[in-house]
This record gives sequence, C-alpha cells and structure tokens, in this order.
Amino acid sequence: MSDGTLISIDCTAVENEVADNMYQRSELDYLIYNDPVAYAELVLNGDPETYLKTVTEYKPLDS
Repeated sequence: MSDGTLISIDCTAVENEVADNMYQRSELDYLIYNDPVAYAELVLNGDPETYLKTVTEYKPLDS
C-alpha cells in the first residue's frame, strides 16, 4: 500500500462475523489497538476464524 491507498475496515462488522465469544473479540481488539497493520493483513489476506480458534481458548466456568 505504498501508493497512498487508503482502506477502511468496519471492525464491529468483522467482530460480529468472526468472533464467537468475548475472548476472540478481545483478541481482535488487542490487534486493532496494538498492531493495526497485522489486523488489516489478517482481515484482508488471512483467515480470521482459523487465527482466532488457534490463539484463543474458551473454557466455560464450572458451576
């Protein structure tokens, strides 16, 4: 994107589409604020669902 191209990603729409739980949403939020280039590359060129399943683990609390 060195040609000055500007992109816009609707982060809420991405979260609604690919995040199944609060841990996955939290991971996406982390990327948005701490590594926005990696977030954009993941959304545009990667597989966010697979990424989230790999880096997050959801363990419900036992009653």
